[in-house]
Amino acid sequence: MAQGELGVRSGHVIALRLFDLAYEIDLRRAEELWAQRAQGASARSRLVGTPPKAVSFGVPPLALELEPVMLEVDGLPVHAVATVRLYDFGIAALALRLPARDLTWTGFTRLVNQTDLAIGPAAEPEVWNTLLAELRRLLSEALDRPTAAPLQEDYLVAVVDSFDEHVAADALLERADLVPLLSGEEQPLSDSARRDLLRQRFSYHPDDLAVITWDRAFIYDPQQETDVADVLEMANAQLLEMRTYDETLDDELPRVRDLVEAARRRTNLLASRRYARLARRLHTLVAEVTELAERVDNALQVTEDVYLARVYAAAIELFRVRSVSAAVDRKLAIIRETYMALHSEAAGARAELLEIAILVLIAVEIVLSLLPH
Repeated sequence: MAQGELGVRSGHVIALRLFDLAYEIDLRRAEELWAQRAQGASARSRLVGTPPKAVSFGVPPLALELEPVMLEVDGLPVHAVATVRLYDFGIAALALRLPARDLTWTGFTRLVNQTDLAIGPAAEPEVWNTLLAELRRLLSEALDRPTAAPLQEDYLVAVVDSFDEHVAADALLERADLVPLLSGEEQPLSDSARRDLLRQRFSYHPDDLAVITWDRAFIYDPQQETDVADVLEMANAQLLEMRTYDETLDDELPRVRDLVEAARRRTNLLASRRYARLARRLHTLVAEVTELAERVDNALQVTEDVYLARVYAAAIELFRVRSVSAAVDRKLAIIRETYMALHSEAAGARAELLEIAILVLIAVEIVLSLLPH
């Protein structure tokens, strides 16, 4: 070990891959199916180190234990613990946990970066597809409108439970270079880039530290609580679901314009029905997306735990969840306006049809009055 270099006595690397599995997941049915068909344990998730009154889950996600997975990382076989957490709004968060013991800080950094190379987004390893396929097979009956080609998000969390000596958070930042671990870069970075990477850092006790970036996080927690990692996973799940709604509306808006133009080009007595059918379709789409978007927003509410609330708020901002949510709201507003316009046109078409019918009846009465008895 190099002179003065910290040694990681115990820790692990968590590789997350989140999938938009379905429109909705019936968690109660999923738990029943898991008990019938699989051997792993299941439990409703809660934050371990945070009092229940300090946080509020909309619907607590369902955590399932999968079969262990053998991986090859940096040319060596690694035994990884596999788990999945299911969210009722359709997200499956798969996690592979790789152990780290008795490593130098340089060795730990290398393990993190090699894990990303082996099972990160650039590698696209088959292990994720295999786990996802098995999950679909076991829980198919609990999936409402399964997604054929699900969107994905990935995240990497490096966790240290203990070093080979006691070290405070401030000293850790001085003695361990977090930048190569958080950036995945071997080349030195500029001072501004280093500051940006280390900007979102948090400590609650003198000897714990959490540093989060867009796609990675480092957590040092001698208490071995998982709350920060769980909150980061939740923020990623919210981002993925909002991305799904955003892309759904991107696909729907051109289709809506085409349907409206086609309906307006055909002027006949059945125009009011076409407008009404299209308006009902848009109203259903807006209602579905609005309902699920609200459930995503309320998936986790941190109330009394100030530290966890700061981490969660920083993650939501860093992952751009609010900006994606705002884009969804704008597109929903366009569809709502289109719905209102179609509703008005349908009402106008019905009124016009009624006026024509009245004029026809008046004409018939006049003609009948002129005919000889």
